[in-house]
Amino acid sequence: MEETIHNYEELMQMLDSCLREPTHFWNEFYSDRVKKVPFFKNAPDENLVSYVEDGIVPKGKVLELGCGPGRNAIYLAENGWEVDAIDLAETTLKWARERAEAHDVNINFIQKDIFDLTIEEGVYDFVYDSGCFHHIAPHRRMCYINVVRRALPPGGFFALTCFVEGGKLGGADLSDWEVYKEKSLRGGLGFTEDKLKKIFHEFQPIEIRRMNEAEPSSPVFGVPDLWTALFRR
Repeated sequence: MEETIHNYEELMQMLDSCLREPTHFWNEFYSDRVKKVPFFKNAPDENLVSYVEDGIVPKGKVLELGCGPGRNAIYLAENGWEVDAIDLAETTLKWARERAEAHDVNINFIQKDIFDLTIEEGVYDFVYDSGCFHHIAPHRRMCYINVVRRALPPGGFFALTCFVEGGKLGGADLSDWEVYKEKSLRGGLGFTEDKLKKIFHEFQPIEIRRMNEAEPSSPVFGVPDLWTALFRR
């Protein structure tokens, strides 16, 4: 491999190789379905349910970034949404497709890096991300925001859940510069409400709060060490 940087995209790829978990990491992560990972629970995020049931986000076409085993995509499809759900790992999409078939819903699952996704401008009414953003290194943040911006028309909605800074699930308290000094995201970056507002400053914040805790037997997923944030373009 020629290790010479000729353009901006090659610079991004070089930095990716230093900081992003490779595809085989995620394939292995999702290959053991019985390990005790909180979000393996087959239930939608409590905040997402509130957006839908309270009518905050009108029904339409949704893009889910980093869909994992499909729990949120399935919920949206069951509630009448047209769903495109993207993830990098083959093992998680296999699991997601099995779950979708069991729920008898139609979801367009896409195996691809979100930064390689070709999106028609303004085609989605809603972009949702449950746990992808905190694995995005700082040098890719503008790429991430560009994906969201391109996907949504003016007035479209964007929501995410991400690690609370210093939370029990993760949430490294690192400045952007420290990420590169350490050459690590320490398993996922943590955020504060102020950081989220600054990063997504071009979007209108509708609601930013800690996720409500849900009991294991609850039909929704909820842990208080995650932020939930809803924005409007």
